[in-house]
Amino acid sequence: MRIRLRDHAAAIALASAASLVIASLALTDWAWNDYDAEARPAFDALLQGHFSAFLHLAPAYGGSLLIRAPFVLLTKIWGGGELSTFRAAAAPCLAASAILAVWLAAQIRARNRARSAGLLALLLCVANPITVSALRYGHPEELLGGVLCVAAVLAATRGRPMWAGVLLGLAIANKEWAVLAVGPVLIGLPDRRPRALLTATVVAGAALAPFLLLSSSGFVAQAKGAATQTGHLFNPWQVWWFLGSHAHPVIDLSGHVRVGYRSPPGWIETNAHLLIVALMVPLTLACVWLTRRRRRRPAHEALLLLTLVLLLRFILDPWDISYYALPFLLALLTWETIAHDRLPVLSLVATFAAWFALEETSSATLTLAPDVQALIFLALAAPTAAAIGAALYLPGFSERIAVRVRRSGALPSPA
Repeated sequence: MRIRLRDHAAAIALASAASLVIASLALTDWAWNDYDAEARPAFDALLQGHFSAFLHLAPAYGGSLLIRAPFVLLTKIWGGGELSTFRAAAAPCLAASAILAVWLAAQIRARNRARSAGLLALLLCVANPITVSALRYGHPEELLGGVLCVAAVLAATRGRPMWAGVLLGLAIANKEWAVLAVGPVLIGLPDRRPRALLTATVVAGAALAPFLLLSSSGFVAQAKGAATQTGHLFNPWQVWWFLGSHAHPVIDLSGHVRVGYRSPPGWIETNAHLLIVALMVPLTLACVWLTRRRRRRPAHEALLLLTLVLLLRFILDPWDISYYALPFLLALLTWETIAHDRLPVLSLVATFAAWFALEETSSATLTLAPDVQALIFLALAAPTAAAIGAALYLPGFSERIAVRVRRSGALPSPA
């Protein structure tokens, strides 16, 4: 163990330092973000010793709060205040991304690839600008969920159904959208798939059982609502935007009219989240058929399928906010690191494209109309989804395109 740690000491040190920098930039204030409104009341009750109140006050992603509760309780040792609680709740999420970053760097090192590839992969994993957005919005659990989904698929591709099930169960308990990783985990497992599913069910059930048994029906109603209803929250950065209507003014939480915003059609409010989950089934079955027919490597297929379903979740959700892109970016980075012997340029481009489309186009600097923001988003997201789909389901076609692009000089040649 000493030898292994020594071999990767530089990566561990860099990942730790990058995590601290990100924390210092993003974990400065919790007031007025979602943490303040959704998670802080529950954590305050927990710190005061009121576990029942913690369960009652927890939001729909209460399982994530329970997973991170031990880190929050540690702040009592030094008498930390509310800022310490805010930071402690994010600490395991940042630590998870740092662990994944060191693992990615280790894979690159083991294959004798350029140090620049390992450095870029590590920084994209830990110091991603979308991570800063997630922390500032008060949703570090999005980062944790992305890492857990990727780790579950990696465990599956290495023939470890128990670990795959544990990690998948924790991901689902952390946030409901992680059910999208079920298909990729099954694709990655060579056998013993029922064991992995049973383990995931037990782990997720154990994490959510206190809320279901001891909390009021409010938690169940919140979770059901998040799964089946999107309400009137309708942002420009998703594929349904131009189906919305300008017939009624859109009012924000502070009571101001959101100029240029649209109201969603009723069928999107009730079906969008269910459609995202339903799409996983045919996409997984098609991947199974192609893998068996063409005898392709399930490790690459599983990671690429995870990347695709997380991208679809990102672009099909009417609630879409910048941090929704984070799990997709982590999956893309992991797949690119494992499948290709080159710099993770696709992940680099995708990261900054997501940051530009979801953060910069809506900033006070550009002041673009919502319809223009939606057009920019679609111009970037639609080709990305098509390219990933082609790489997964039409490998011959995508490889020919990649050769042509490489010959043009847009991408570096494989090492």
